[in-house]
Amino acid sequence: MKSLEELLRLNKQIRLIGFDDAPFQKERGAPVKISGIVCSNTRFEGMLWGEVKKDGMEATQVIAELLISSKFYSQINAILSDGVAVGGFNIIDLPKLAKMLERPCIAVMRKPPNMAAIDRALQNFPDYKLRKETLLKAGEIHSLRNFYFQVQGCNPNIAAQVLEQATDNGNVPEALRLAHMIGAAVITGQSSKRA
Repeated sequence: MKSLEELLRLNKQIRLIGFDDAPFQKERGAPVKISGIVCSNTRFEGMLWGEVKKDGMEATQVIAELLISSKFYSQINAILSDGVAVGGFNIIDLPKLAKMLERPCIAVMRKPPNMAAIDRALQNFPDYKLRKETLLKAGEIHSLRNFYFQVQGCNPNIAAQVLEQATDNGNVPEALRLAHMIGAAVITGQSSKRA
């Protein structure tokens, strides 16, 4: 499989999958549906649907298994997630996910997170230390080309170019925008305003 750098240099389509959680109940341990939307650049090509627990710690494993067992795995060049957690504080171990999937993994944010507030929230968990370590493993938050993101598995400049190529307009890559809207529509009957 060609590297992202090579695909960009050759001006080739980049096939990626964007994961986001659907609306969920607030109780800890409640089921949280996650949608994974496959796009070639900004064109919708397929979808995966899985489930994690609210505030669990299995998101990394679930996402990896969902993608590896799918027909899309061999075609995917990069994995995107809406932030570094799904279902509240079910934190994705970004370097572990990149290693398991053998693909770059990029956690995209609309704005820089309030790390002090996140730390205070994490202190409510008995496994605070593990969650904090997992969160910090995602690495530095980069601000490049109008995107805020953390990346494992490729150079931040390459990741920013991929995000730009995968975005129709604004600063949310199409795969993540669709994952958000479709997840909301499946659970509530209509897509939400904000993606």
